[in-house]
Amino acid sequence: MPAQQPGRGSARHVVDVRPRLTAGQITAVGHLLDRVTEHDGMRPISEHVWLHLREGGDDQGQHIVATDPAGMVVGYAHLDVTDPVDGPSAELAVDPSARRVGLGRRLIDELVRHSPDGRLRLWAHGEQAGAAELATSMGFRHARVLWQMRRSLFAPLPRPRFPEGVIVRPFRVGIDDAAWLDLNARAFAQLPDQGGWTTVDLDRRLREPWFDAEGFLVAWSGDRMVGFHWTKVHGATPSGGQHHHEAIGEVYVVGVDPAERGTGLGRSLTLAGLHHLRSLSLSQAMLYVDATNTAAISLYESLGFARWDTDALFRRTP
Repeated sequence: MPAQQPGRGSARHVVDVRPRLTAGQITAVGHLLDRVTEHDGMRPISEHVWLHLREGGDDQGQHIVATDPAGMVVGYAHLDVTDPVDGPSAELAVDPSARRVGLGRRLIDELVRHSPDGRLRLWAHGEQAGAAELATSMGFRHARVLWQMRRSLFAPLPRPRFPEGVIVRPFRVGIDDAAWLDLNARAFAQLPDQGGWTTVDLDRRLREPWFDAEGFLVAWSGDRMVGFHWTKVHGATPSGGQHHHEAIGEVYVVGVDPAERGTGLGRSLTLAGLHHLRSLSLSQAMLYVDATNTAAISLYESLGFARWDTDALFRRTP
């Protein structure tokens, strides 16, 4: 997300909002992204958004395209409204020649206007000062910086070694809910966005098309749940939707009872989830980790993950 300042110059740009793009628009936006990448030294949108853009769009997204008086595409924004829990997310790019005239602000206004509930998560790749300045001036707060890390599932993957007496099995919907919510609250007491999940938050995710109980591994010591690894697969759409890219596995969230830390349980659960993802014939696994969580980063690096990208998140609530 590039730097922008308020101004009247953006009024001369034509802004078009649509769920799908024509072949010509896809090509023109691609050229825009190339120009921005060359100027800024980094790709302005994620691979996930690019793959959707390349196919013209999908049923639950919006493309916002800005053209100058000569008809050249100089601005682009993508709105994804598929996450009812965390809210819509967006990414955008503005041509270097069209900056500092208010076009970025205008694109963000359109994103907010088309957000179903007024919430919006705005992602910026890299930590650009101009992006932060624009976002905060428009009522967003700098929520966090995330590393995206990846590893090949074709590479060697050690077998997990669980502490004595620990049994791992899939999550049982309607049976394990309360125990999991209690453990999640204890495991993430310092991270309220995760540890503050309620029954409603859990139920919403259990109803998502991507949910698979076989990939939600929970560890028990006797009658006590002591850890979990919830995996996720991007690009698998059993509900009949379309995802126009190869599926990739995700280490969605790993949690361990504070009393079990230091036993190797978190590492073993991570490995167990990766083995599950590999059993689905996936070639890659990804995860997001807070840039300040050095202990987790060290663990993931020891398991073969490497830093892939950096994302700064800005969040707006009505």
